[in-house]
Amino acid sequence: MDLHDFDVNDLYFESPPEPRVLALLEQAAEAYGDGEAEPYLQEAHALAPDNLMVHVALYRFYYYQHRYADALSVAECAIAISGRLFGYRGHWRQMTLEILAHGMVQSFSMVRFYLLALKGAGYLLLRMGEIEAGVERLEKVQQLDTADRLNVTMLLEVAYNHMGIYTLKQRMTA
Repeated sequence: MDLHDFDVNDLYFESPPEPRVLALLEQAAEAYGDGEAEPYLQEAHALAPDNLMVHVALYRFYYYQHRYADALSVAECAIAISGRLFGYRGHWRQMTLEILAHGMVQSFSMVRFYLLALKGAGYLLLRMGEIEAGVERLEKVQQLDTADRLNVTMLLEVAYNHMGIYTLKQRMTA
């Protein structure tokens, strides 16, 4: 599937959170430098657990804190939420081009977000050393993004090279 260019502002702001949640996100941004952002983010998440803007803020916070397992958990929730928003309730492994095309009729930006969240989960798994699990997710994105608009091929090449080196090291020690 070719993911055409789009307006990035529509990516996850289709349903902006209520003002209280936005205020918490702003407080988190201001408190980030002091290391006090997480309580604001957690409160925003408690108030708006299905809002993707909150998920993106949490993901970024955990990622930049090198808390990859926490970021992965957020990414997996975002995959499920964005899938529901375009009418898909299945597991990412069962996603097909046909399902994705139907989802694009419902919400192009949610389909793109879904694939970006799946890519993010794959990347996090690579960072965590879970290469096969990361590659599996990235290969799914590659299968669905046939024009490689999300630039997954480069990540896969790095992972494949790592797997090849690892396999070679394994053979040498055996």
